Amino acid sequence: MREDILSRIVDEANYIADTGATVRKAAKVFHFSKSTVHKDVTERLKIIDKELYKKVKKVLDKNLAERHIRGGEATRKKYSR
Repeated sequence: MREDILSRIVDEANYIADTGATVRKAAKVFHFSKSTVHKDVTERLKIIDKELYKKVKKVLDKNLAERHIRGGEATRKKYSR
């Protein structure tokens, strides 16, 4: 894999692990599509760095479990205006 892609994957993974950001938030920060970021941190990262993958996996699992809460909050804010 190319060096620039490797460094991008590690940078995205470190950002998610350090901040607890969602894939969408990381995609906005790094200016890539959410599909690219998701593929980077779920498939490609597993091959590159297993320990970092485990940290990111925990954050992604937590975000998945809380997704319905964030969606409900967004809807509540939208209609309370």
